Amino acid sequence: MSPEIQRPDPPYMQVAKHIKAEIESGALEDGRKIDSVRLLAEKWKISHATATKVVGVLKAEGLVISEPGRGTIVTRDRATASAKDRVMRSLEGRIYATNERAQLVSADLVPAPEDVADALGLPSGTSVIRRQRVTLRDDVPSSASTSWYSGDLATSAPLLLETERLRQGTPKYVEEQTGLAPAAGKDQLRADIASEEDSAALGIPLGSPVLRKQNWVLASNGDVIEFGQSVSVARRWATYTYEISR
Repeated sequence: MSPEIQRPDPPYMQVAKHIKAEIESGALEDGRKIDSVRLLAEKWKISHATATKVVGVLKAEGLVISEPGRGTIVTRDRATASAKDRVMRSLEGRIYATNERAQLVSADLVPAPEDVADALGLPSGTSVIRRQRVTLRDDVPSSASTSWYSGDLATSAPLLLETERLRQGTPKYVEEQTGLAPAAGKDQLRADIASEEDSAALGIPLGSPVLRKQNWVLASNGDVIEFGQSVSVARRWATYTYEISR
């Protein structure tokens, strides 16, 4: 059956999301060539200009590049999912791409460091849940992250203190256990150099360039459900897709 355009997303965004999903699932592997602009236009029954915009979106997100003589090539291994992507995948029943897996390093109750307490809106030193993980892509460490939660969730969501990976992902698990549904998020990024902790977790030299991130997952009432901190190795794209309305 031929793919069809649905509303309300603009046609070019629907096609781009479809191809992006194929890349993330592994159906389109790294190094594979995607359809040309002409084939995209024919397959999806869209204009040449719209098909060109599709390829432009995928390039902007670091998912494909154009290679002379080959066409447009998938570069999945150069991209890294944003915090928003992780949350949305979890709520949709998908967490990691087929070439990714996470190793839970620790899950425990600890006194909140000052910056974490501020981020969660808690007094410094309050007991909080800390979950530390390393994400591997093609069995090579690509990022290290820590998720922080209020210590109150230790009773209502006890599996947060287990080092077993949560099948449905932490956002979905917390929602199932507490009713706290993600409604908004905020991300911060900065260029940095690898600390000793980053070096040990990612297997990179001390002082290597890295991308450091912080993100908040917020409930509809503004309460912080999760505060995350992560660091990614160099030469990977962090992508954020958003809509602009007037």
